[in-house]
Amino acid sequence: MALKVLDTPTFNKVVKKLFATEKKTVDEAIRKIADDPTLGEEKKGDLAGIFVFKFKMNKQDILLSYGLLPSKEQPQELVLLSLGSHENFYSNLKRQIG
Repeated sequence: MALKVLDTPTFNKVVKKLFATEKKTVDEAIRKIADDPTLGEEKKGDLAGIFVFKFKMNKQDILLSYGLLPSKEQPQELVLLSLGSHENFYSNLKRQIG
């Protein structure tokens, strides 16, 4: 069963600024996650329940954070939270969800 993909305003804001080729790379990453939601690394502590998937774009590591609703065991929705390089990624993510 295919997951319903939802995004947040924070995620949209970043994606709007990307070039078309970069958007294709992000779309590919989202497709991979939708096919296998366990690809990302599940976070612990303050970010429990959030997954982060790492991929390359323009030879740079990019992180994509997402959540699975209603649960990771039986996901029906994939919620895209944020996208960016490692610098300040986790502190911004904590601020966004907290």
